[in-house]
Amino acid sequence: MQDLIPLAEQIAAILKDRKETIGVAESSAGGLISAALLAVPGASVYFVGGAVLYTMTVRKALLGIVAEDMAGFRAASEPDAQLLARRMRERLGSVWSLGETGAAGPTGNRYGDPAGHVCFAVEGPVQRVLTIRTGSDDRAANMVSFARKGLEFFLETLQARP
Repeated sequence: MQDLIPLAEQIAAILKDRKETIGVAESSAGGLISAALLAVPGASVYFVGGAVLYTMTVRKALLGIVAEDMAGFRAASEPDAQLLARRMRERLGSVWSLGETGAAGPTGNRYGDPAGHVCFAVEGPVQRVLTIRTGSDDRAANMVSFARKGLEFFLETLQARP
């Protein structure tokens, strides 16, 4: 996780400077995105909260997401990441939210995505989505890779916004 902290520090500096906040809704990254953001001293100024939303049970319990909310799309997709990010932002009242969902491995998911497939969504003053594939079936390595890419994606979004 040490290599994630410099990214989190850059994000923290921008959020603190702008007096903005973030909430995180992650799945296959297993909490590593939130952990990196919380590793920066003073995180309570910008980090509102986060959750690992690994099952439909927890999605319903924490974000009120039910099957009907996912009509027309499936889990581990860009629309799914957007739904997670949007609901987390609404629930926490944060300026920004980052949603992540995918398949860490060692096998793919039931939707046909291979291990290493991950989707991200940023919700806030700017909305963006991204899908990547690592090409790896190493679960632990994918989780770290997902966290790194999620942090990079969010940092790029912050830097692109005036």
